[in-house]
Amino acid sequence: MHNLLTSAAVLAVGTAIVTSAFGQAAPELEACRITGLMALKERNPTIKDVTLDLDGITVAKANTKVEDTPIRTIVIGDAYLEKGKKETRRTFLCLIGEKGKVLLTFFTEK
Repeated sequence: MHNLLTSAAVLAVGTAIVTSAFGQAAPELEACRITGLMALKERNPTIKDVTLDLDGITVAKANTKVEDTPIRTIVIGDAYLEKGKKETRRTFLCLIGEKGKVLLTFFTEK
């Protein structure tokens, strides 16, 4: 499944129209941030917040599928995980499907 998601993301990014991280993409970014934060807190309750680096983030509109699931937006960039007084930078990937539903949030380990 990991390779399938990676292939779909590469294909979608290659054929997508890249939009600004500001303006129309703001609700998608917030949905990814909140969903990612909830998933991270389940595994590690010490994580307090997630901040997306808006200067380096890419929001790509897509028209692809992973198996039978449509992927409409891909978000890739850097995120900062806050653990108490310490922040760590991670690469962040978010796949969004129909009607803005977040399908996957992924953070690199380090």
